[in-house]
Amino acid sequence: MKALVYHGPGQKAWEDVPDASIREPTDVVVKVDTTTICGTDLHILHGDVPAVTDGRILGHEAVGTVTQVGDAVKGFSVGDRVLVPAITKCGRCEYCQRNMPSHCQTVGGIGWIFGHLIDGTQAESVRVPYADTSLYAVPANVTNEQAIFLADSLPTGYEVGVLAGKVRPGDTVAVVGAGAVGLSAILTTGLWGASRVIAVDTNKFRLDTARDFGATDTVEASDNTTAEVLELTGGVGVDVSIEAVGYPETLLTAASLVRPGGTIANIGVHGVPVSLPMQDMWIQNVTLTMGLVDTVSIPTLLKMVASGRIPAEKMGTHSFTFAQMDEAYDVFKNAAENSALKVVITPT
Repeated sequence: MKALVYHGPGQKAWEDVPDASIREPTDVVVKVDTTTICGTDLHILHGDVPAVTDGRILGHEAVGTVTQVGDAVKGFSVGDRVLVPAITKCGRCEYCQRNMPSHCQTVGGIGWIFGHLIDGTQAESVRVPYADTSLYAVPANVTNEQAIFLADSLPTGYEVGVLAGKVRPGDTVAVVGAGAVGLSAILTTGLWGASRVIAVDTNKFRLDTARDFGATDTVEASDNTTAEVLELTGGVGVDVSIEAVGYPETLLTAASLVRPGGTIANIGVHGVPVSLPMQDMWIQNVTLTMGLVDTVSIPTLLKMVASGRIPAEKMGTHSFTFAQMDEAYDVFKNAAENSALKVVITPT
């Protein structure tokens, strides 16, 4: 089969590799019908994730069809259409029992293993460990293009942003960074009754898109961002401030927007230390949350997508085939210039 293989920082190739196969009785093999690219994949290609070694197949999101089933698998059969999420879980370890499979001990202490610790989903087929507790059946009325964004982006925005931020009915929410994950947070704030959602970004396309995803107000990031948001909130600030970029300056911006007693929910993946003004924040009774997605919200989100409550398909702005993998990466890497959110990649 063919797959996208990592060969060190800045190097990848769509090449022939051994076919995915059953290794453990709890495995299944899934033929990949749809996959996508995540910002984490770009971090890997920059050499930021040393656990990813030469020869690893990239990718951690897929929708596909089961083609082989291990002897111990009871919940899935050949021919089933399934969602392969970013997080794998054994279902039995302490962290899985605590509903935190992002730290599943059985699969190595981190639930994100595809394209990281084992071969990933940017391939014609993928081996899925612990299939019974990790895979999700895709409802007939949910398309592959809708389901693919439930593998990572939507659960991340919802769980690490909206749920961790404790958005409640009537809240005012600011989302700093209107990329795919920030937009996922905006798209799901309404599930908890936010009355006002303010999107902050430097890119006009993303701000326009944020309104389409449910933002009530947009602010173009500048030196006046804090003042503009405070003006929109009557000088008080927001109840929940969600950071979805991962830069020191954007976390500082998010922190400057929250009112006393509010919450800062950090989604962004930070690669360097951030100095927060704790001398000002402590007396404001502010809560700061952060974390890796667990994807435990997927069953709920699947219902919301199936009912039409969440138009997940809006996330996909560009489509490519496997043969166009390099082009897909170029477009996603230069998302702002290409007015891109997420790319949809299919065999043909």
